[in-house]
Amino acid sequence: MPKYFFNTRIGDELIVDPDGEDLRNPDRAWEVARQMILEVLKSEGTQPALMEAVIEVTDDDGEIVLEFPFTEALLDVPDQSATRH
Repeated sequence: MPKYFFNTRIGDELIVDPDGEDLRNPDRAWEVARQMILEVLKSEGTQPALMEAVIEVTDDDGEIVLEFPFTEALLDVPDQSATRH
């Protein structure tokens, strides 16, 4: 199973994921990246610096598999204020 690393870029700073995760494919890595972003935004709020941040998912060779902007993770969030019946 391939290993993916979830590095966070905020401006010029890169926060490196030293451990990575074994995942079945890039689609699963996209799902994990999105969930990570949503958790950070939930705990830290939508600070301006975070709204410009990107998770760079890399493979074992250090090649970028996908770049996931924090703002993109907010696009499909269901409206929590809607009344459910």
